[in-house]
Amino acid sequence: MESQCRHGKQMIFRKRLVVFSIIISCLVIVLLILFNYRTTGKAISRFTSAELEPYLEDGDIICRLGDRLWSLYFRDLSPDDKRYSHLGIVRMGERNITVINAEGTRWEGKDYVNETLLQDFISVAKKVGVYRLKGIDGAEVIEKTLEFVGTPFDWNFDLEDNGKLYCTELLYAVLKNMDKGIQLETVFQKEVGKEIIPLEAISNSSDFIEVVCLYD
Repeated sequence: MESQCRHGKQMIFRKRLVVFSIIISCLVIVLLILFNYRTTGKAISRFTSAELEPYLEDGDIICRLGDRLWSLYFRDLSPDDKRYSHLGIVRMGERNITVINAEGTRWEGKDYVNETLLQDFISVAKKVGVYRLKGIDGAEVIEKTLEFVGTPFDWNFDLEDNGKLYCTELLYAVLKNMDKGIQLETVFQKEVGKEIIPLEAISNSSDFIEVVCLYD
């Protein structure tokens, strides 16, 4: 009888522990979302598009280090060069300069490859770097990039599936479609069990020229 009572208490304790763990996990997720959520009016612009505009051309790769918590995670995917956490591809419009990038920000309604104003792209950046493909026509880069606008964000981080794309995978897909023989280095990420393209695949690659790098 005493053994049954003790067993019953252990079961109750385990159930309470599971419930407590679920509650804590939910609270952490909510806090992360609240911490990372920014309305347009609250974003702190450390750089201006006017600072970057003289350096930019169609098809340039613009990298940034964001100020959000997951930016540190993506930054640390790079074994050596940890300056950046996200990238996009520059489009020189007649009226505005825009950046085409794959964003995974569901609460902002941007869980896909979208085109945003340059100033909005850099408004959360602590560092910004611009890179240019050697010997590649920027107009061709833009032409291929525009084909992917609207593609859902790749939460599975699967390089074999172009039906969904994460930030560096967008550039990977563009280069593959251009068939220029340019390869982007990958690193194995044990959390997802897959090879992932880090940001340093661009900044450390001999196929790219560093045009400019700005720090906060």
